[in-house]
Amino acid sequence: MQAHDLVGKLSLSNNMVGLGGCKTHGITLDCCEYDITVFDGKSGIELKTIDGILVQIHHDTINETDPDVLQKYESMQILSDPSWDLRALLSKTKEKQEKIRNSVAKNALVDAAFFATWAKQNINGEFAAIWTKCAAYLICDGLVLLNSKQRSPTHMLEFIRKFEKNNKNQYFSNITEVLGLERATPSLLERMAKSTIGFSDMTENSSHGTIIQKKYEYLTANSLLSDCYFYLGYINKNNIITIRDSIHKKPELIHVLKTAMDLEHDAVKLEQQAILLHKIANELVHLQNYA
Repeated sequence: MQAHDLVGKLSLSNNMVGLGGCKTHGITLDCCEYDITVFDGKSGIELKTIDGILVQIHHDTINETDPDVLQKYESMQILSDPSWDLRALLSKTKEKQEKIRNSVAKNALVDAAFFATWAKQNINGEFAAIWTKCAAYLICDGLVLLNSKQRSPTHMLEFIRKFEKNNKNQYFSNITEVLGLERATPSLLERMAKSTIGFSDMTENSSHGTIIQKKYEYLTANSLLSDCYFYLGYINKNNIITIRDSIHKKPELIHVLKTAMDLEHDAVKLEQQAILLHKIANELVHLQNYA
């Protein structure tokens, strides 16, 4: 199916509609959904199936100013724009894309340092392992953006493998060790996927679980075990961040996340990881400031 066909099938011809995600970068896999945004002034996400194809629909406003959101529109393909307002928004975004990308990268690294600090300060608490993993994934976000790539969790590990060796990318080896990618096995990934879908259902109130299940099945069937491990952990990181100020009020989530994120339980090892991640995040911010 061509992306433009979706506009008619979804009855969106009178709306401003853009295609984002991996479909615009030529790196898509058979498990990847169509990721479209409808600029109708609403909010939220819905999932639809059109002729057997998954379509994730984001709703947004044409006056969007959040750099984190605008960065995701960097390579957006216009599917429908009767008023030409979407063309104007994307043109303005393109003019500032490097500044926006660097801003979002720096924010991710600063957040990583905060999460690492929380882990160090509460190393014997039940959240320390969660904050540590979040810090590692946030550093991945920062580095991927600094390498001018998209934060596409299904493809990020493949991006990382191909990055040139330099004073920034050298840190990826440390990060992958903290993430625990070498632990990925079919049996572990099956448990992680079930818990990740459960955590998504608890926090997102959407049909995201359908996408997670499809990607888990594809990645494991194609022996992309480390990529699957990374993907599942990254999705959990995103959902944790949305509730990080209230997660301490929901202790039942800890039990789900222990499996969903394959959490470390050794306090000594966790403290070492948190210290390392804090150092890496700060060094990368310093390098970016003087680039």
